[in-house]
Amino acid sequence: MTNTTHFGYKTVAEEDKVREVAKVFHSVAAKYDIMNDVMSAGLHRLWKTFTIANAAVRPGFKCLDIAGGTGDLAKVFAKQAGPTGEVWLTDINESMLRVGRDRLLNRGLVTPTLLCDAEKLPFPDNYFDRVSVAFGLRNMTHKDQALKEMRRVLKPGGKLLVLEFSKVAAPLQKPYDLYSFKLLPWMGEKIANDAESYRYLAESIRMHPDQETLKTMMEEAGLERVNYYNLTAGIAALHTGIKM
Repeated sequence: MTNTTHFGYKTVAEEDKVREVAKVFHSVAAKYDIMNDVMSAGLHRLWKTFTIANAAVRPGFKCLDIAGGTGDLAKVFAKQAGPTGEVWLTDINESMLRVGRDRLLNRGLVTPTLLCDAEKLPFPDNYFDRVSVAFGLRNMTHKDQALKEMRRVLKPGGKLLVLEFSKVAAPLQKPYDLYSFKLLPWMGEKIANDAESYRYLAESIRMHPDQETLKTMMEEAGLERVNYYNLTAGIAALHTGIKM
């Protein structure tokens, strides 16, 4: 019997979701940064800056950036970790990974990049000081398995940082829905010539676990001292957890 999951609001076979998510990011990779700036009014840069501050990467640290996209976090981590550190940029989508790798190289940063699945990380146990995933967890089919893998590769005392869209505060729900389901696909069509991918984005946000549910999932994955910070009234949230 085929296992099913959600792709936005659609119910699909698990293997189909992997292909459909891949198609979305192959489509948007070239315009990914432009669309992020437009659809968040630049706020995604502030959210990532907050995440980087909470990571507190120091020289010599080993860091893993999962679903790293165009390399915004990996770029800063590589500078902070310095020549004695080790920072990996990974993504399951080849188009996104190529964009991220090229951006790092254009800034003179030679750091390892790897095409890999977050649910089956090809790294040894207890290896990284920091693991981060920004706006990638909601696209994963088995989020619980991915979180367990992230914990597995962390060193004792290491920190996981999950930056993701979350549940917005109630007073903003109606205008946020209007923006998400009307304006966002329109901008996707005008800027990236792709309304459907941005319609999926809006739907995937609504299907993602809310702040408290994700906190519980991280605790069930074995992380401790799990906390979260609402950003811009809950439009996004940063969850952190420690491997003890």
